[in-house]
Amino acid sequence: MIEMRKQRQLSQEQLGQIVGATRQTIGLIESGDYNPTLRLCIAISKALDCTLNDLFWRVEDEE
Repeated sequence: MIEMRKQRQLSQEQLGQIVGATRQTIGLIESGDYNPTLRLCIAISKALDCTLNDLFWRVEDEE
């Protein structure tokens, strides 16, 4: 998620404003310390123009 956010030149604050969350919430999601609601996941994926799989599926999870 961090890479996608940075590719779109968005700060955590800016992404939070777009999806209705705080900068702290975005930071916690990115660090893996917060499990967002499905509604927030969908909002983030729309804001970053990607799928939920693109956003949250990590390749290392498959190993």
